[in-house]
Amino acid sequence: MRSFAVLALTAAAVAAPHQKRQDGGQEAERAAAVKEAFEFAWDGYYKYAFPSDELLPLSNGKSNSRNGWGASAADALSTALVMENAEIVNQIIDYVPTIDWSVSIDNEAVSLFETTIRYMGGLLSGYDLLNGPLKQLADDESKIPILLEQARNLANNLSYAFDTPTGIPSNNLFFANQSNDGSTTNGLATAGTLVMEWTRLSDLTGDDSYAQLTQKAEQYLLNPQPATSEPFPGLVGTNIDINTGRFVDAQGGWNGGDDSFYEYLIKMFVYDPTRFSEYRDRWIAAADSTIQYLASSPSSRPDLTFLSAFNGRTTIESSSHLACFDGGNFILGGQVLKEQKYIDFGLKLVDGCEETYNQTLTGIGPEAFAWNDTNVPAEQQEFYDRAGFYITSSGYALRPEVIESFYYAYRATGNSVYQDYAWNAFKAINATCRAGSGFAELSDVNAPQGGQLQDFQESFLFAEVMKYSYLIHAPEAVWQVDQNGENQFVYNTEAHPMKVAGGSAKAPGYN
Repeated sequence: MRSFAVLALTAAAVAAPHQKRQDGGQEAERAAAVKEAFEFAWDGYYKYAFPSDELLPLSNGKSNSRNGWGASAADALSTALVMENAEIVNQIIDYVPTIDWSVSIDNEAVSLFETTIRYMGGLLSGYDLLNGPLKQLADDESKIPILLEQARNLANNLSYAFDTPTGIPSNNLFFANQSNDGSTTNGLATAGTLVMEWTRLSDLTGDDSYAQLTQKAEQYLLNPQPATSEPFPGLVGTNIDINTGRFVDAQGGWNGGDDSFYEYLIKMFVYDPTRFSEYRDRWIAAADSTIQYLASSPSSRPDLTFLSAFNGRTTIESSSHLACFDGGNFILGGQVLKEQKYIDFGLKLVDGCEETYNQTLTGIGPEAFAWNDTNVPAEQQEFYDRAGFYITSSGYALRPEVIESFYYAYRATGNSVYQDYAWNAFKAINATCRAGSGFAELSDVNAPQGGQLQDFQESFLFAEVMKYSYLIHAPEAVWQVDQNGENQFVYNTEAHPMKVAGGSAKAPGYN
């Protein structure tokens, strides 16, 4: 670590739990430390890997796991904007016009889902912020509309994915010959986490065709068939037949593969309450069923609450780092619906996920964990008795979800304990993962120094880990989540804030 980071990380004392902080200086110091870490990671990426997708921080190499269009740059734009780093902002918006979406490096498959949330989401967020509250950060304002043009160009290249009998898209695409990988099913998250970005694109361009594509596909998820694919009201299976629109299973939950479908139900209502009341209703059904059927407490730690997965009406006591966005999503729903029960339940989930960080040697939570007390590995029995969970996948891939939920908890309550949780998580990540020219993944969060460092820096480090770690200490701004649920921006699943429809106008230059 650079000496500045060490100083910044050790100088701030941790506040006593459940006290509201009045020390703005400490908040500014913490925000500055996160900003320094973001800039350090960007500098390494920009020097050794730009405009490839990712940095290999240990070898100073580069990777193109997202088709070679500069995923880290797309993911870093909105974070550089809210941090008001004009230099990085302009490096990225100077690059955006050069992207050729029609060419995927080595003709690798293009993921409709990943491309939408990272690239399209990043461009639309950048456009909304630069076309509004942060316009002054662009050296050349004439480049701002190109962000929207490139988002539209990207959508035009992706849109053939929806050319199926039902309109449910294929996810894995080959642009060279306008084909796909032949899969007959798509997943709940991969099909159900497109509607925000594509609807925003339509609202900005005045071309409703983009929204229509994703909203048509979403209807099969909002009205699931057969009835057996919805074992609990609002909670549905994972895989949908592209040709018939019918679910082929009844297993799922809030874990990866399903997670962001539920996330977007309430966020679409935040985006436009008038058009998306049906999405709100489905979120309420899912949330109520989750509280009733999926909430689970370990036998060794009845004070903790996690969410089980399910297969039919059988619950499975396992979860993941990915699922730990769930507390934040319940809190957001409670805020916008003025329903305290969802906020309270969300805060219980936040506390549970905080323990997955608090109990490990590194202070970072594992990729996956479980709490079925009949399956505890003998070597983890003592750990389970103390922690309330045992680790089923020990790595850390620079994931943001736990810090994301800390952010929502703090924005809802104003309680500084959540700032302290986020600060402790950031300190652990900065101390353990910061290596070489950036941040490396870990092989084992419960081993000294995180086990073996993995030579890969995910692009969402820029979009999510750094953004949520910064915003929880940052000053008030129009893009911050509003304590009273009156939000001017809504964050996509990659943490790119987009302006809500009620406060937006059609972009200049589009008919």
